[in-house]
Amino acid sequence: MANSSIRDFVKYNRLSSSFGSAPFAVSYLVVAGGGGGGGIHGGGGGAGGYRTNAGTSGGGASSEAGLSLPLAVYSIIVGAGGAAGASGSNSSFSSITSLAGGRGGSWVSPAAGATGGSGGGSAYRDGTTVSGTAGQGFGSTGNGNDAASGGGGAAQLGSAGSGNTGGDGGTGVSSSITGSAVFRAGGGGGGAGDAGTATAQGGSGGGGNGATNGANNATAAAVNTGGGGGGGTYSTGVGKAGGSGLVIFSLPIQAPLATFSGGVTQTSAVVGTNRVYTVTATSTTDETVTIS
Repeated sequence: MANSSIRDFVKYNRLSSSFGSAPFAVSYLVVAGGGGGGGIHGGGGGAGGYRTNAGTSGGGASSEAGLSLPLAVYSIIVGAGGAAGASGSNSSFSSITSLAGGRGGSWVSPAAGATGGSGGGSAYRDGTTVSGTAGQGFGSTGNGNDAASGGGGAAQLGSAGSGNTGGDGGTGVSSSITGSAVFRAGGGGGGAGDAGTATAQGGSGGGGNGATNGANNATAAAVNTGGGGGGGTYSTGVGKAGGSGLVIFSLPIQAPLATFSGGVTQTSAVVGTNRVYTVTATSTTDETVTIS
């Protein structure tokens, strides 16, 4: 068959019933921005909310219901990670919104971590247990010890500190929506107490590590994971930022190519019978993707 005939054949059949037509079955993963770690004796930041219909969702939930989209224009937002001591920002795609990760608490104020997609860890000597959001992430276990709690992750509670050692961040969830298994949305580790020398680990999935006493060695969460930032300690009082979120969605390869507004940063790749779009940044809260 000549090249022109092949092109005409594909064009004619692209939206025909034999090749599949709109509305299209869409797989998605929407991860919000993670919360920043708290400052003085600070709790780890909570991971951004994690929602998907292509595997296990956050908070121990099963895969969400399928999403079927007609030819139309859809809103798309990638939430930023929170600065130190601040919660992250929501991410959304079409009708799906994942909630920002909660900030970690600080011994000065506010001592309790903030609720969110996953909840932030509470500061040293603060016993507040912080909740996450059902179907998106876990909270954090408060404690009365001389160290801060880790932030919640998409798959696990953030742990309480032990003695002068900060609590570890909760683990994230693994997804293979892009063709490779990747953990995202891990909580940040809590800051150590006055004599703490052990490092509280960030949860698998991009969570930052908590600081040890006397060192400004807390770490920020990894970008585009929705991880929570690590908490600081008394001598430094510096928490670290949460990781930005991301939106991933797939369309059948026979669907029209998606087009994006100018403020969207994205890549695409064919994975099996789908084209997978990975959106890593949006410049404004008014960005869109068009399927037409």
